[in-house]
Amino acid sequence: MTVRTIVYEDDTVEIREGWDADSLQSARVAAGTTWTRVSAPTESELDQVSVAFDLHSLEIEDVRGNASPKVEVFPDHTFVLVKSAHLRGGETTFEEEIRDQPVGLFFGHDWIVTVATEETGAVGTVWDRIRREEPRLLGRDADFTAYRILDAIVDEYFAILDEIGRDIEAVEDRIIDEPDTETLEILNSLRRELLSIRRIVWPTRDAMGVLSRGDADHVQEATEKYYRDVYDHLVQHVELVETYRDLASGARDIYLNTLSQSTNEVMKRLTVVATIILPLTFVVGVYGMNFGGGPFNMPELEWRFGYPAVLLGMALTAGVMLQYFRSEGWL
Repeated sequence: MTVRTIVYEDDTVEIREGWDADSLQSARVAAGTTWTRVSAPTESELDQVSVAFDLHSLEIEDVRGNASPKVEVFPDHTFVLVKSAHLRGGETTFEEEIRDQPVGLFFGHDWIVTVATEETGAVGTVWDRIRREEPRLLGRDADFTAYRILDAIVDEYFAILDEIGRDIEAVEDRIIDEPDTETLEILNSLRRELLSIRRIVWPTRDAMGVLSRGDADHVQEATEKYYRDVYDHLVQHVELVETYRDLASGARDIYLNTLSQSTNEVMKRLTVVATIILPLTFVVGVYGMNFGGGPFNMPELEWRFGYPAVLLGMALTAGVMLQYFRSEGWL
């Protein structure tokens, strides 16, 4: 659990101590821009932050409840809920799975609060840039800092989609070489990953659309173009997700067709074997009726070369049938 506050202006950066409501309110009204970063907070810490910045309880509940990405505009601030995502090893499969966590951004004209259920790399990156006194950040208001955080989170989606794209290319090659059940499991895992990232990217794109159009009063006109850039990135993400979903579905169809073709080849060979054995079984059945002592007895039974002659005839029959099947392309 961590609550950290930083106040920055054009040429100064000040770290503020204390996470109680009075300390946070003092930082909020300080000269410059105030950023309070909340990671893995307790109930008490969230209550103090809510009181200090006049945050609605339903906003906090959306972050804690892992709601879908959204934007809500209030008179004194704008609330943005997005999801930070990354790939990590799955608990139930050998493939990687997409894990996401909600990140809530609350910002007015000169203050911003970020709330995350655990430490987030994208938020930490922007925080460190401010602490290193990056001029481009220090000279801007809270809406620009919010943009930098959102841009860093959206950039994480690129890495995930690149990894999924490489996995799809690999599984397409594997389908031709090794169309086994493990390949199908990998395909299903990729489809689940794409569904997970789709549930994140689509609503995030809609949320960025609200900010990029100037619907939020706390986003300055000069900053809207930066939000439009994030929106354009999300449009690319959506297109990539849909493209990869089509590729994954196509790869699955190829796998099923390859498996069906393999099954057909096996059945064709078994049919040829059964067809060859059929006349041989007939011959064996006929000569298995060893009736004797009557006028209709088979004279071959008394022939010295009867047995080898029958075997030779059966071999010739099988050979002729095999040659015929090969000439027809069935073998």
